[in-house]
Amino acid sequence: MHLPASTLSGLLGDWAGPGPAYRVLAERLRLLIADGRIMPGSRLPSERELTDVLGVSRTTVASAYRELRDSGYLISRRGSGSVTALPSKIEPELGRHHAPGIDTDGLYDFTCAAPAAVPGISTAVTSAALELPRHLATPGYHPQGLPVLREEIAAAYAERGLPTSPDQIIVTAGALAATSIAVRAMTQIGDRVLTESPTHPNSVDAIRRSGCRVVAVPMSPGGWDLPLLEATIRQTAPRAAWLVVDFQNPTGFLMPAADRQRLAIAFARARTTAIVDETLFELSLDGQELPPPFATYDPAGVITVGSVSKSFWGGLRIGWLRVPETLVARVLDARASLDLGAPVLEQLVVAGLLRERSTLLPERRASLAHRRDVLAQAVASDLASWRFRLPGGGLSLWCELPEPVGSSLVGVAQRNGVLLVAGSRFSPDGGLESFIRLPFTVDVDALRDGVRRLAASYDSLTVGPAPRRAPVMIA
Repeated sequence: MHLPASTLSGLLGDWAGPGPAYRVLAERLRLLIADGRIMPGSRLPSERELTDVLGVSRTTVASAYRELRDSGYLISRRGSGSVTALPSKIEPELGRHHAPGIDTDGLYDFTCAAPAAVPGISTAVTSAALELPRHLATPGYHPQGLPVLREEIAAAYAERGLPTSPDQIIVTAGALAATSIAVRAMTQIGDRVLTESPTHPNSVDAIRRSGCRVVAVPMSPGGWDLPLLEATIRQTAPRAAWLVVDFQNPTGFLMPAADRQRLAIAFARARTTAIVDETLFELSLDGQELPPPFATYDPAGVITVGSVSKSFWGGLRIGWLRVPETLVARVLDARASLDLGAPVLEQLVVAGLLRERSTLLPERRASLAHRRDVLAQAVASDLASWRFRLPGGGLSLWCELPEPVGSSLVGVAQRNGVLLVAGSRFSPDGGLESFIRLPFTVDVDALRDGVRRLAASYDSLTVGPAPRRAPVMIA
């Protein structure tokens, strides 16, 4: 893609700063490339074109381009001009953790429902680094989190209609760490913890490693089965419950306000502490109005888990807990045996990102909505016997296959260049072999080609023609 000089000038804005002009220009261009505002593979204007538009010397632009080439952000070839790139040392390797021991080079990775960073991360890091020196004179341990970040998180809850004090916020190293801390604080070995099925497998693993017994309640085709949930709560008296009610992973369901209130009442009657993961609530893709936070219906009995891993970037590893005031000391005691706090620099970065979320998140949602629609169209076209509903948010399609061949498909697909996670991985009790989760977090070309390869894998696996069912896509 060719980037016109006038467009690049607009992206640069007022780029003047202290130091040699060519270095300031190179640093500004580097930030634009690293942030994703200039995509890798874009052809920059010629030195003469950019010189004319910016009103600087040819030497300034030539030297800036040379700086970018030396640092790996620009590749220049005779006849092709100067094309932006990312240095190999920072190229993403999503999926290696999710498919341990597997080299993902040349493979389409559908194992990881997490997008790349939003544009703006590098700028936020630069700003945070300027704030860091005043923290260096302290020991750097903040078991509850930096006050500046806790204030931003508390203000975000207040904007959603849930009054929150910064003293109720405990910053953690991601949502999974937050879940582990909350479960450890509210349970003892042998206690029951209620979850949905399907659900996020790593969180279920964390619950079990705390010594608790998982009680899984199956989701219905339309979402949560409230009568079944209420009956299970009465019969098993779980000490805690771990739920995802905002674009549930992997199904994408959004729990209505009336169901939240009804379920919160059931938990309160049973003295069950609800631990509600809101990691995906920012990813509303159709502009719908979201229900109030679950804790609105029982502020004294609900612990809320939050994170920036899906909304901004998983590499920041910052999450948090919103805890009822009466439980803060108890949760901090549980946290002390796990870690002593989250990294200071990353907390400063996230505080800055939260201040800019109204600017950064619309672009994130628009990109994900487009990818969701591309993936849905590809599955409907190439895997017409698979059934799914179009989620209003979140990061994945939850697809039902005509036959229970999910685990077998994983192996066949890998040989054809596609990495998958079987639906059974999302079941705390096994089963769900007729399901596959397909994230829409990779680029659109990879989505289309990955689905084509997946369709070839599925066709080679099934014996005879599969029954053709129209895909179910419910907005």
